[in-house]
Amino acid sequence: MMLTEDLEWFVVLAETQQVTATADLTHLSQPTLSRKLARLERQIGVTLFDRQGRRLELNRYGEILYRHARTALHSLDAAQSEIQSLASPESGTVRLDFLHSFGTWLVPHMLRGYRVEHPGVRFELHQDSAQFLVDRIVAGTSDLAVVSPQPRDPQVAWMQIAQQSLALAVPADHRFAKLHSVELADAADEPFIGMHPNFGMRRILDELCAAAGFTPNFVFESSELATVGGLVSASFGVSVMPVQDPPIWAEGVVYVPIEGAQRKIGLIWSKSRELSDPARTFRDYVERTTWS
Repeated sequence: MMLTEDLEWFVVLAETQQVTATADLTHLSQPTLSRKLARLERQIGVTLFDRQGRRLELNRYGEILYRHARTALHSLDAAQSEIQSLASPESGTVRLDFLHSFGTWLVPHMLRGYRVEHPGVRFELHQDSAQFLVDRIVAGTSDLAVVSPQPRDPQVAWMQIAQQSLALAVPADHRFAKLHSVELADAADEPFIGMHPNFGMRRILDELCAAAGFTPNFVFESSELATVGGLVSASFGVSVMPVQDPPIWAEGVVYVPIEGAQRKIGLIWSKSRELSDPARTFRDYVERTTWS
């Protein structure tokens, strides 16, 4: 019977399909990992991967084991969280995910306030793009996530907790820099800097541009809003960015308000899975607190 640690390295190997990458992620040596895989295949009685050079590809037997191994790991995580909550609700763990842009202000603000009231609760934190955070909630890898905009996935619950005004970010010497506000359609011919697809701000930008009747011409796509702001300051292009007070983005950028454009920020969790007591308590704390 496979132990939990065997489930963990096997799932990582199935997802990376590379021994080297799995060894780095699991902190196992490559020879050790190879021996574990050989022993596992002997125990089950079939090979689990097809070898394609240095790459491993799950065969039909491996696919079956991978599917059940992931389910088992999620069940074990849920059992551990439930036991911790029952044993001591004030000393459990909250698995909290968030977008990169919230790691500089919103999430630290949340954690500071909550830990004053609940100093025994631990947090497992994870940053990623909006779509990956939704996937982690649906899979049961995380309890809660702070995201924007509201996900379209019907499997997650949403609670709006804040909103930010949106502006067209332009370099200081741009023709729009002295305007009090701007119609996004007026920027249709501008080169745009945006986030990669699957990021929340990219979806917001695409939807705003579509509503304004044009498709933006992207000259660069990034995974960090700070990089977007830096390239705008260098006159590489313009972008749509949230207005933050005090400013946390690059200097040399002017934020021209876009009439009526808002970025809604919310907390999400799975509709089909009960939250642990610590996670539910944290959600309730976020709901009753004003965030700006």
